[in-house]
Amino acid sequence: MTLNEWLASYGESHQNPVNILIHKICVPTIVFTVFGLLWSIPVPDVMRHSILIGGVGYGNVATFAFLLGLLFYLWLSWIMALGMAIMCCAMLALLGVLELAGMNILWLSIIVFVLAWIGQFVGHQIEGKKPSFFKDLQFLLIGPAWTLAALYRVLHIRY
Repeated sequence: MTLNEWLASYGESHQNPVNILIHKICVPTIVFTVFGLLWSIPVPDVMRHSILIGGVGYGNVATFAFLLGLLFYLWLSWIMALGMAIMCCAMLALLGVLELAGMNILWLSIIVFVLAWIGQFVGHQIEGKKPSFFKDLQFLLIGPAWTLAALYRVLHIRY
């Protein structure tokens, strides 16, 4: 499927304005918390410090997952991939700042992840339709692109 076909299919179960708003908040939050959960997976120091920026080791599972996800977005659209890269790099940078501040990233991610998914399911209850990923797990990667696509349309950026 093309990016536009994926977005249209995802949009079919996201028509209610309240559900749309919930998703625009919760989808990026879930992406952030997934990165946080992956960030928390222990890796050898030599790996973690293989990518050292500002005193933070980015050689971790979260960065690897970001790079893999980026390949999916590149396959769909380089413009979408660029936006996703900017968004995800900002999220990874925030995780680095939180780590430097001594924040417990694992517990923060678990708590916020659960709350954001509760929000998603409340939105789908309001919508009256099942989440798209029940049909195809790839929609878990389309949700963030759908959210970003709304911003692209406001900014008149073709994707």
